[in-house]
Amino acid sequence: MEQADVTLYARFAAHLDDILTALEAEGLLAPGIDRKPVAVEPPRDPSHGDLATNAAMVLAKKAGTNPRALAELLAPRLEAMDDVVSAEIAGPGFINIRLDRDVWRDELAAIVAEGHAYGRSTLGQGQRVNVEYVSANPTGPMHMGHCRGAVVGDALASLLEHAGYAVTREYYVNDAGAQVDVLARSAYLRYLEALGRQIGEIPEGLYRTVAAMIELIKADLATLGVHHDLFASEREVQESGAVDRAFEILAEKGLVYTGTLPPPKGKPAEDWEPSELLLFRSTAFGDDQDRPIRKLDGSWTYFAADTAYHMQKLEKSDELINVWGADHTGTVKRTQAAVQALAGRPALDVKLVQMVRLLRGGELVKMSKRSGSFVTLAEVVEEVGKDVVRFTMLTRKNDAQMDFDFAKVVEASKDNPVFYVQYAHARISSLKRKAVAEVPDLPAEADLSLLDEEELGLVRLAAQFPRIVDSAALAHEPHRIAFYLGDLAAAFHALWNRGNDDPSRRFLLVHNPLLTRARLELASGIGQILANGLAIMGVAAAEEM
Repeated sequence: MEQADVTLYARFAAHLDDILTALEAEGLLAPGIDRKPVAVEPPRDPSHGDLATNAAMVLAKKAGTNPRALAELLAPRLEAMDDVVSAEIAGPGFINIRLDRDVWRDELAAIVAEGHAYGRSTLGQGQRVNVEYVSANPTGPMHMGHCRGAVVGDALASLLEHAGYAVTREYYVNDAGAQVDVLARSAYLRYLEALGRQIGEIPEGLYRTVAAMIELIKADLATLGVHHDLFASEREVQESGAVDRAFEILAEKGLVYTGTLPPPKGKPAEDWEPSELLLFRSTAFGDDQDRPIRKLDGSWTYFAADTAYHMQKLEKSDELINVWGADHTGTVKRTQAAVQALAGRPALDVKLVQMVRLLRGGELVKMSKRSGSFVTLAEVVEEVGKDVVRFTMLTRKNDAQMDFDFAKVVEASKDNPVFYVQYAHARISSLKRKAVAEVPDLPAEADLSLLDEEELGLVRLAAQFPRIVDSAALAHEPHRIAFYLGDLAAAFHALWNRGNDDPSRRFLLVHNPLLTRARLELASGIGQILANGLAIMGVAAAEEM
């Protein structure tokens, strides 16, 4: 088992690993068995214990035994560990572990002491990752069609940095295509108009307004809190000779040949004439057909230029991640094939982002880029705020459909995850201010032994944050942070609300400074986790609401 950090779960995973090594040394377990599938994690049902491991289930077959028998070897040794109260075998061989309460008190103290550093890890070990996102054609201001990819890419980059990767945020400027030519002609006509020339109606197919280009795009993205490290130019890639170099490399590997492709699907055979083209053997890497890299006129295809661009990224990165719109689905396999051919290994993950439907009170807001009536990203941010936009974009998995209703995203209710999470942090901030002002003789240090079992249950949930960060980083799924924060906020609100029926269970007890101080420490720890998670998402932790 490879563990990157000394978190609570990693510590116990390391102890389990030591036990497995000891069993090997004693001849009770076959040596050399791959332990990577072994996990130490929270049980699905909290009533079953604090930790659970699948070690016996995943190792037994290769060890030549059955899971229950292996579990019976592991459980007594786990139970003998410091801080372990019991280790019970469940079902066919899972082991549920109960820990001493001091473990959770110590973890709460660690959360408060480590502050913003809690949850950061060395999982990535400095591995260089290039995250490319947005990359819209520079033909106008950012609109809501670009927003979700911008947030997903930016949050993913922050998540990877939090997990110890060296991240480059990149924007690929598509400045060599037909749309940019249309932009140039549109700008020229407007230039003539500014000089007093009568230009009449803008011809069909040309943009009606002058695009603001990259500087306006940067400004629009800045309103969303998105900033890139690098803007790469498609035109510069083509002019640099990188395309020739890329396909010289692929030709040397025997992956380029002259051939004929089958007719396009759905096109009558009589309407198609076979032509010999220069092709890349992308089928060797899982694509459904080989891909042309030169057009009939001898110019490079877009795929060829895109391959060269990815080659350049590989020269400075160990791993590539592209955040693309769902309309790029058809180009994923060929691009991954090219990257694998160049890198000698799979090195590109593509996260496809579904479009967002804009609603206002349940009614669809229509957008039209050509007519100039689309809703810009800046307009949405101005209306509801950067934090609301960013959090909302992460409340669904990137490839799931999403509705963005202007009314619902600012609704002050528990059904609105943006509000519910920020309200939890604001509640905690308010509590801390009130405690200092209203509770006399508040101790400097907290006696955490005063916390009850329900309160320690909240600590157990908070302690999952580091493993949530690592698992989200490995899966390239920043929405997992939003989901977790929603669960944590809901659990905190539930604990807070118990004081509505029983005043003795409130966080702030004017006549009991000792218990108030202990519960204040608990609230501070939860507030710290909320703030750390929101920071990954690029969302401010509200101090008051």
